[in-house]
Amino acid sequence: MKSLEDQLRNLFPEHQPSESPDIEEKGDLWLQEEPLICKYEKRKGKPITIIEGYTGADSDFKILAKEIKQLLSVGGSFKNETIIIQGDYRDKIMKFLKEKGFNVKRVGG
Repeated sequence: MKSLEDQLRNLFPEHQPSESPDIEEKGDLWLQEEPLICKYEKRKGKPITIIEGYTGADSDFKILAKEIKQLLSVGGSFKNETIIIQGDYRDKIMKFLKEKGFNVKRVGG
């Protein structure tokens, strides 16, 4: 069985593969001067953590939401320029964001 590279060479004989692929790294998020706001609420009797105040691109904020959800192994969503995480994880989220280089402000409680 031929490898994928061999199959691609047969299909595109003139193509010269580049050494470094142009893939964007996840660690290249835009860092802002204003602090992100991390707050706690209860909705329908269940605790949630809300992160808001990001002024960069929505795609960067979505990547950040995904990383937080994977770090904590919890559910959550990205809506209306806010990240909503199920459960009260303010301390862990604030520590994670500070390690990434963000300024974080705790609001409420």
